[in-house]
Amino acid sequence: MKQRIIGSYIKLKETNILSNFFNLSGIQISNILLLLLTIRIITGIVGIAEFGIIMWVNRFAQFIGSMINYGTNQSAVRDVAGNLNNKKELNSVFCNTIWIRTLIFVLFLVVLPGLHAFNVPYYSYIILAIPIVLAEVFNPLSFYIGFEKLRVFNLVNLVFNVIAVGALLIFIKGRADAGWVNFILGAGNVVTYLGLLIYLGAKNKLPFRLPLKNELLKIGKGNLYLTINNISGIVQQSFILFALAKWSNVNILGAYSICDRVIGQCRSLLIIISNAIYPNAVHIYKKSTDLWNAYRKKAKYLLAGLWFIAAIFIFIFADLIIFILTKEHNETAVLFLRIMAFVPVVSSFNVLNILDQLLKNNMVSIFRIAVILVVIAPLTAFILLNSGNTPLIGAFTLIVETSSCLMFEYVVKKSAVQNA
Repeated sequence: MKQRIIGSYIKLKETNILSNFFNLSGIQISNILLLLLTIRIITGIVGIAEFGIIMWVNRFAQFIGSMINYGTNQSAVRDVAGNLNNKKELNSVFCNTIWIRTLIFVLFLVVLPGLHAFNVPYYSYIILAIPIVLAEVFNPLSFYIGFEKLRVFNLVNLVFNVIAVGALLIFIKGRADAGWVNFILGAGNVVTYLGLLIYLGAKNKLPFRLPLKNELLKIGKGNLYLTINNISGIVQQSFILFALAKWSNVNILGAYSICDRVIGQCRSLLIIISNAIYPNAVHIYKKSTDLWNAYRKKAKYLLAGLWFIAAIFIFIFADLIIFILTKEHNETAVLFLRIMAFVPVVSSFNVLNILDQLLKNNMVSIFRIAVILVVIAPLTAFILLNSGNTPLIGAFTLIVETSSCLMFEYVVKKSAVQNA
């Protein structure tokens, strides 16, 4: 047993998975600390209800950001990892990624005034959240993952997170300042990501150039399915927040938002794990689909077991977690958190399945599932909100995530049978 453990460790070390994981985990740990400090600061100054509004706008900005990213957070990792020795292709990936994001951001600015005409709630908060959207244009994380060089990103990200927390303490004095929270956090990310992007381009001698029309069209067509899938993912997680902001009260919105942020960080850790193994998964899959299938199954069940233990911990200490974050014993938030604690368990089953479909370039199946989930999420939110049963609202993400997991399991098994 000891030899097996040592052997597994040596293999992981040779593939850079451990290095990627610890570097990416460092990013996530710093983000989690920022989250905890941010929640505590905001709820202490403006209250849980106002915090709900801030997080709703933050999620809306992330939704727009997923459109601006246009699937490049995934495709760029694959393209960089697969062309490390091809400087010309790397430069094309680098420049075209930034250009496609910039063009979509400009389009967003053009249509932004139209939101006011449709009476979108908290419009002034949305305007102040523009830096969060702009930050996605410069976000270089996918490039650093592809190069498997994350230490610089990790360190700079941590420093600016600390600065952002300090800025919140200095400038946020009361409820009247609530809208500026997202502005401060977004502006910090813009400066961080732009600096890291310039550093990466200079270090790897990737000059910024104008794009070619056919290159942008290639990205536009190739990343369409990924983009719809990412938008679907945001809708799955966020539609209930949009619905609560429109048709419920701010107290329930605030309670749900706190739990959503906690569980969201757990799901982000899963994405970190997926990104850590992504470059190595590309190499394993190229060697043999059988090797990849065996690797995927082992990793999936290991992750599920670890997250089940974490879910039990969150369930038991839900009241303490909420009290630490808000300095209140909010019964609604505790109830939501206990229900949502098991969402990462279901997600852990699904994350390797999605990676499997990305490696197989099975974008059609990803697209179909995304479309189905875009339908399931609003229907589920509508049913739960009209049930008059507050505890059921906490089950929204669990229901949608389970639906996604079942569909991806079916697709993976179907493709395995076809390959056999």
